[in-house]
Amino acid sequence: MFYHTEAKPQGWRAIAVFDDRPECLLYVGRSSTQVRGGFTEAYFDLLDDEERDHVRSISLQRWQGAPDSGRWIHQTNLTVPIRAKLARTA
Repeated sequence: MFYHTEAKPQGWRAIAVFDDRPECLLYVGRSSTQVRGGFTEAYFDLLDDEERDHVRSISLQRWQGAPDSGRWIHQTNLTVPIRAKLARTA
């Protein structure tokens, strides 16, 4: 018998892929729409300017398999966010 601790497991994530260091988890959510809507804010909150300079891509991945056994599958690359220079001066 299996007991699930979550009603719906969080099955999507955004991962920052760097050119000079290991990957970094940016955001985890229940749907691709939720991850797409929240990863930009997480990108600017979690990474400093030097780290953002080394981001090569952002991978959108989904969990395939049971909650306790499976693997992350790459779905697509998300657009790397760019903060407008005007927002920095305001």
